[in-house]
Amino acid sequence: MLATLVLAAIYAMASVVSALLVLLALTLLHRRAAARHQARAEALLEAEPTIFLFEHRDLVDATAPARALLSLLPGPGEEWNRLAAYLGPRIPGFDRIEAEAESAGSVALSGGEDGSLSLVAEHLGERLRLTLVDLKAEGQFVMMDSLSQHAQEEELSALRDMLASLPVPAWRRSGDGTVAWSNSTYLALAASTAGEPDLVWPLPDLFPQDPSGGPGRQSRRQSIRDTSGQEHWYDCQHIPSGDGSLGFAIPADAVVRAERSLRDFIQTLTKTFADLPIGLAIFDRNRQLALFNPALVDLTTLDSEFLIGRPTLFAFLDRLRDVRLLPEPKNYALWRQEMVDLEKAASSGQYQETWTLPSGLTYRITGRPHPEGAVAFLFEDISAEVSLTRRFRAEIELAQSVVDALDDAVAVFAQSGDLIMSNRAYADLWEVDPRPTLGILTIADATGHWQDRCLPTGLWADIRAFVRNHEDRVDWEGAVTLAGGRQLDCTVQPLPRGATLVRFAPHRAERLQVHHSRRGRVGAEPAGPFDA
Repeated sequence: MLATLVLAAIYAMASVVSALLVLLALTLLHRRAAARHQARAEALLEAEPTIFLFEHRDLVDATAPARALLSLLPGPGEEWNRLAAYLGPRIPGFDRIEAEAESAGSVALSGGEDGSLSLVAEHLGERLRLTLVDLKAEGQFVMMDSLSQHAQEEELSALRDMLASLPVPAWRRSGDGTVAWSNSTYLALAASTAGEPDLVWPLPDLFPQDPSGGPGRQSRRQSIRDTSGQEHWYDCQHIPSGDGSLGFAIPADAVVRAERSLRDFIQTLTKTFADLPIGLAIFDRNRQLALFNPALVDLTTLDSEFLIGRPTLFAFLDRLRDVRLLPEPKNYALWRQEMVDLEKAASSGQYQETWTLPSGLTYRITGRPHPEGAVAFLFEDISAEVSLTRRFRAEIELAQSVVDALDDAVAVFAQSGDLIMSNRAYADLWEVDPRPTLGILTIADATGHWQDRCLPTGLWADIRAFVRNHEDRVDWEGAVTLAGGRQLDCTVQPLPRGATLVRFAPHRAERLQVHHSRRGRVGAEPAGPFDA
């Protein structure tokens, strides 16, 4: 009986110990699970989130992932503008997030292609805190730096699209010199050049590098021909990149055509200048001789070697003075100042002067401004022109002397009715000298003056009508009486080119009387026909 009680007590104690052991094991397992859960939570809390802290849109602080994201966002400007350009298209309502956060204290927005982006804005007095979360990261709400990866992928896609649609050929050459990549424009050009719509790798090298150009950056103009034989020009850029290079070819057909047209135009001008009898000297903005023609050598007798050496303007003028092709100055210092004034006047397009040289030649020098500060001087030999003008002037003076020697008063009117010539007897008769106003007085003015000094007559109207009449013109005569009673014979004669001569002479009887009196006074001074 006692043994039975002892065994029962032992079994009871064993059950209690077993229960205590099970309870202890469960407690240990619970504590381990709690410890693992706490460790996981602490690990989650230790993960650095993407947080931006702005104060009036100025970035005050940011976590490392946030700064990494900002560094990958393209475009200039402040951090807020670049972040807004990135988040604005992806998160609807981002443009109102400041006002909503200020009114509500905190606001949460979501966006992205499938709502995977979450943005929490918290208003902290003068500051705004933005927390950006990528819900697609491993483990929901685990804030990882996948945003930077997304930005990189989007930028890479944009760059690929840009290169693919670039309107100029672009390619990449590997280290062994083969074309490893190209854009669609390069492929289309290669197809049109090869005449095959489908190309196989490796691609043809349309713009080979110059092996003598070295490994650095190269820039050269190259041409290719299409299947029709037409030549196309490109300005190629070869830029070193890694162990290979990048290439870009800018179409230059329009530039080549313009350069050829300019070259042809310059050749035409050169030939024209070579045949021009006027000497041409063009000085650039530094006043060095940039262009001259053979006529300048002939007119100035300067050495071609001296002109080819591009002398300055003052050296050129000094050499002209040395060979006596400039008017000899009385004061050299004053002459130098005149040359400075010459250069200033030529640069403004106001210089023109005639140089009378000791050799008897006469040059006309003209200065004209040219674009970009250049100045052109024209040297023209006008000796023949000046000689002809002097000869004409001498003949005119001789004709005037002959007319002045006539006893009769003579006036010549042009076809237009203007007075173009008169003599001394005319001035004595009518007490007026119209020679200083030749070309200004008309037949109406002259007949009005005659009418005032004569008795009334209809002769003046007939003279006016005859001067203005250009058909059926014959000589005719008339008589007028001066206010003092003296009679004059008036003769009207047509002249070539529609001109008219009007001559006033003493009455025939008076002329005979004067003639007889002159014959009786041999050796006496002859009296004029209009002497009282």
